[in-house]
Amino acid sequence: MNLTPEWVEYLAEQSIEALHWSIVGDPKAEDPAIMDYARKTGMVVFTHDLDFGNILAVTHALGPSVIQARVEDPVPEVIGEAVVSAIRDYEADLQRGALITLDPDRLRARILPILPGLRT
Repeated sequence: MNLTPEWVEYLAEQSIEALHWSIVGDPKAEDPAIMDYARKTGMVVFTHDLDFGNILAVTHALGPSVIQARVEDPVPEVIGEAVVSAIRDYEADLQRGALITLDPDRLRARILPILPGLRT
């Protein structure tokens, strides 16, 4: 819910299937409900909200995969190419279970589960 629905069209133009939570779920749903939906449907959560990465870390879950954009302006015009590149470059990891963090200066990937003291 924290990203513009414009992402759906932008990603479709790049041959990446996407949907916005507002189409399939309650806009007031808590983050765990969104995570549960994504896990059950095999989808990746793309978010600007750091809570999703925190949920993965605290629960040591194996999924769903999450791409979190840690940028000031998370719109397709600004970070679209970087997001598409991350999806394509880390496709296999996203299918297995990963947390991809897109920072202004770098891209990081952590394979799930996220365990204390381990870095990948």
